[in-house]
Amino acid sequence: MEPLLDHDRIFGALADATRRDIVRRAIAGEEGVVELAGHYPMSFAAVQKHVAILERAGLVTKQRIGRRKVVRASHEGIQTAQRLLDAIEQLWRGRIDRMTDLISETKETHT
Repeated sequence: MEPLLDHDRIFGALADATRRDIVRRAIAGEEGVVELAGHYPMSFAAVQKHVAILERAGLVTKQRIGRRKVVRASHEGIQTAQRLLDAIEQLWRGRIDRMTDLISETKETHT
């Protein structure tokens, strides 16, 4: 499993709605930082900061193509987040299964 710090960075970055939307847009297709900034009611500098946080978390990459800085989703970063969510889901499913078993056992002993 990846280090906790990576998880903290990833989920800290995804805690913000604008950053989640930037990741969604990056997964859907490439956009430059300038184009991304046009989608949000904030300054270009603020959008750049959001992209930088996502970059540090490993969720997106920026690549210069000519004069544009294109933002792309990082498959590896998205997979890291998915693996952690899958592990958490398995933990909860195991707990639910155990609770279901306990309820069944309790019903059997009381009937």
